[in-house]
Amino acid sequence: MDVVTNLFVGLHIIGIASLLGGFLTQMKAMSAGTARFVPAMLHGALTMLITGVALVGLNQAQGHDINTLKIGIKMAVLVVILALVYVKRDDETVDKPLFGAVGALTVANIFIAVLWT
Repeated sequence: MDVVTNLFVGLHIIGIASLLGGFLTQMKAMSAGTARFVPAMLHGALTMLITGVALVGLNQAQGHDINTLKIGIKMAVLVVILALVYVKRDDETVDKPLFGAVGALTVANIFIAVLWT
């Protein structure tokens, strides 16, 4: 069971890397006002959602204590990110504040995961 959990943790990290990497590659375009949500950002957010739910289920199945408040906040932040990226995925450009909000929420989600113990 630990192997499966670790596999999902790895996939979860790949998802966050895809989301954050997509944001970081568009930062120069954001300063020029031509940033857009790339498909990697959408796929990364979806990967995070699916693997995150699987990780919660796997941890509960193993009898580990789950911090439901932390998980709830992380999921709420991710749903907002996912909604923004999904709705604006076909737009040629995205407003700077909206694009910056997705980056800030992504970084916030990382810090919630790492620092909240």
